[in-house]
Amino acid sequence: MSAVRPSALARPDTHRRIAYQVRVVRVLAGSAFKLKYADSALGYVWSLAKPLALFSILYVVFGLLIRFSTFENFALYLLLGIVLYTFFADATATTMTSVVERGSLIRKLAFPLLIIPVSATVTAAITFAVNVVAVVAFVAWNRIVPRADWLLLFPLLAEFYLFVLGISLILATLYVRFRDVGQIWELAVQLLFYITPVLYPLQLMPEWGQRIVLLNPLGQMIQDARAVVLYSSDVITIPTVWTSPVMRLVPFAVVVLTFFAGLILFKRNQPWFAERA
Repeated sequence: MSAVRPSALARPDTHRRIAYQVRVVRVLAGSAFKLKYADSALGYVWSLAKPLALFSILYVVFGLLIRFSTFENFALYLLLGIVLYTFFADATATTMTSVVERGSLIRKLAFPLLIIPVSATVTAAITFAVNVVAVVAFVAWNRIVPRADWLLLFPLLAEFYLFVLGISLILATLYVRFRDVGQIWELAVQLLFYITPVLYPLQLMPEWGQRIVLLNPLGQMIQDARAVVLYSSDVITIPTVWTSPVMRLVPFAVVVLTFFAGLILFKRNQPWFAERA
């Protein structure tokens, strides 16, 4: 009789363990999203109202007063940038403090600590999904016909989430030891909001500025999403300003390196989270 390999026996247990961890992430993310709006009068409406309020103010200032509205579909261009950047800022800020906030739970229970930051980013992703409703409404209002190219949004959003998760893991790990990281990141998010072309068409910048901005994965992904949805030649993307194939791959390389750097940093420091959180 042939011996059964240990790997064959372990595989079902591995699948069950992964499935269990996915359920835990889903429950934690769902409960955190519900608690976020539990005591508010408008409830879940706030997740949609906040980005729309920001959009309204910025559109009046930049679209009507400064007259960026001459840019084709500027309202949708602006809303896409706000929704994507809001997800980035919300996910990183929430995840940064997630390990410290669950310090008592870490000291009482033994479980994969990676679940904590992942569930925090999923909570932000739920809010992002709600905000997409506003984008869909604007797409319908502008009578933009969906195309097969819109399927490219799925790998683009996967890249975006991978980048956000990598940044979040780095911040969550550093915040356990250095609380000043919270103040530093709050300032960094504000600066990135103006450096990244969220408010304005990228062509207003000089060519050298466009090249630098699009090497940043955040700028690259926001512009790519706009190009896919609007399918407008006015939207500048990285192939527009970089002819070198190597330079075009820089943002993707940064995403991969950021994710693995965050994962390794988190894994190496997690044995000390219980005593430091």
